Amino acid sequence: MLKQRLQQKLLQKLSPQQIQLMKLLQVPTIMLEQRIKQELEENPALEEGRDDAEEVEDQYDDFEETYDEAGNEVEPEEPERNQDDEFDLSDYIDDDEIPAYRLNAQNTSADDERKEVPFVSGFSFQEFLQSQLGLRKLNERELLIATHILGNIDDSGYLQRDIHSLIDDLAFNQNIQSSFKEVLGLLRVIQEFDPPGVGARDLQECLLLQIRRKTPKTPAIANATLLLEKNFNDFTKKHFDKIQKKHNFSDDELREAIDEILKLNPKPGNSLSDSGKTSQYIVPDFFVMVSDGEIELSLNSRNAPDLRISRTYSEMIETMAEAKGKVDARQKEALMFVKQKLDSAKWFIDAIRQRQNTLLVTMEAILKYQKEYFLTGDETALRPMILKDIADIVKLDISTISRVANSKYVQTPYGTFLLKTFFSESLQTESGEEVSTREVKKILQDCVDDEDKTKPVTDEELAAILKDRGYNIARRTVAKYREQLDIPVARLRKELN
Repeated sequence: MLKQRLQQKLLQKLSPQQIQLMKLLQVPTIMLEQRIKQELEENPALEEGRDDAEEVEDQYDDFEETYDEAGNEVEPEEPERNQDDEFDLSDYIDDDEIPAYRLNAQNTSADDERKEVPFVSGFSFQEFLQSQLGLRKLNERELLIATHILGNIDDSGYLQRDIHSLIDDLAFNQNIQSSFKEVLGLLRVIQEFDPPGVGARDLQECLLLQIRRKTPKTPAIANATLLLEKNFNDFTKKHFDKIQKKHNFSDDELREAIDEILKLNPKPGNSLSDSGKTSQYIVPDFFVMVSDGEIELSLNSRNAPDLRISRTYSEMIETMAEAKGKVDARQKEALMFVKQKLDSAKWFIDAIRQRQNTLLVTMEAILKYQKEYFLTGDETALRPMILKDIADIVKLDISTISRVANSKYVQTPYGTFLLKTFFSESLQTESGEEVSTREVKKILQDCVDDEDKTKPVTDEELAAILKDRGYNIARRTVAKYREQLDIPVARLRKELN
């Protein structure tokens, strides 16, 4: 049975403008230009360029007309207007006011404007392998199989599928019935390509392919080949005593063999990174400079062009408004289309302005909080800082600060860093002082860099060193920080005399 009843609900909803701002906040500078181009293409009421400052002031002061969402004229006697249902035509008319975010010191004239657009060039690793395949005398069938094998080699140079899977792929996808011997034979052909080691199925095979192509065949190369063939697992675990005992290697022989192995490339495809692989560039969102003990901050806005409302669309609104009661159904439809596009353009320009302002106030708060670090560049000077600390300062939500920190880069005199790297948890020293975990990690890194590689310090010894310096940290915490720094365990850091 249906019943009617009253019910109150408290809901929190984001407006389309807020959603648009949140999306723009997490877009880095390099992608913002593409986002603006997309908006320019989709919205004809939005134009690139600066507003004409010579327009006559108060050109439309005497003209005020409003329409509801249906395009109907509203009686002028009504004293109040609902902002959700009506709009003021004067909102869409250009004025001479220059937005505050365009008055930054970084602004330049049109003649000096220079947009930085990263570009890439060269040929890919796959194209390099294909060019070598064309130099081999292969029939059509062999060429198809070899091309399929090349398609399964990743950018590091490794074959990502086993022989049996390749045979199945050829049968199902290309209707080619092949045998293990045939596919393996063509893989051996590919393994003769440059760079040495390409087409390997694992690290051991990759290193063996490279060491076997070395000339002249010195005793060190022969020992290195034997070590890779017979004792690869012991070598990766650095069980050098076990290897010496098994093959009667002297210390010098083992050292020379290992030196030859260390000269090999575990990822042969990366050897073409300079000429054949796509390079990725980091475009900083902020520039921080230190001059005479003062920190200067500027926002990278070269990839964000000046935006304005289309003069043509503003004049269309004016013309339709002048018609007053002579607006028919088609003109009402056109009026609503123009209003929608003008609204969208105004919202987008306002979102860009709010984005720039949010980025600046957030970065300024970080600079003040970490002032000592930005003045000196000393990582041990970094204070413990979490998202809530900055959110409380700038009076913004933590999620907003997170969007800014996770995708923005800052260029400093000490390097270019992702903003979130300046955020860290805190821990207490024996004296009760709170320090950043970045400080502890820096001490760990320094200890590992200065250690005797023949007897590397263990996690227990690292914990003892930190305790002596006043940081009471458990061994498992030391291990966690070491892994975050990509430092292997002591046994894998061991080197021969």
